[in-house]
Amino acid sequence: MKYAWKQKTDIGMIGISEEDGKITNLWLNCAGFPIDFKEKETALLHKAFIQLEEYLSGKRKDFSLPLHPSGTVFQQKVWDALLNIPYGQTASYGDIAKVVGSPKASRAVGMANNKNPIAIFIPCHRVIGANKKLVGYGGGLHIKQKLLNLENAHFKA
Repeated sequence: MKYAWKQKTDIGMIGISEEDGKITNLWLNCAGFPIDFKEKETALLHKAFIQLEEYLSGKRKDFSLPLHPSGTVFQQKVWDALLNIPYGQTASYGDIAKVVGSPKASRAVGMANNKNPIAIFIPCHRVIGANKKLVGYGGGLHIKQKLLNLENAHFKA
């Protein structure tokens, strides 16, 4: 069974889903869920929202949730690489392309980043352009900037 729950947060309405005891999606600006999800706050979704609130308040830097994003092998490699970008730091699309063994695939990395189904928990907001500028974000650049500002405010090297 697929379960989903939504809550208002400091960055707007967030929806999170789980299937088989693993987080599968996080929707920014969530208005509703796909029809195959049952709207119910499970223990895991409750835990996910607690960790998200702790993160948004600057009290949490790492998440301890079982994640299961659905995607291609390449997308999975990119999303795994995103999990290794430390809190309060950023990487370029080109940096991630090198990490996944495809140094000329920065555009493909950008597409995989855009398809990340579990934003924030898989920190795609930490990926910026080679020129250090913010580039695209599913929830809007204002949310990406807010997340980066939050991390910079609480970052201790």
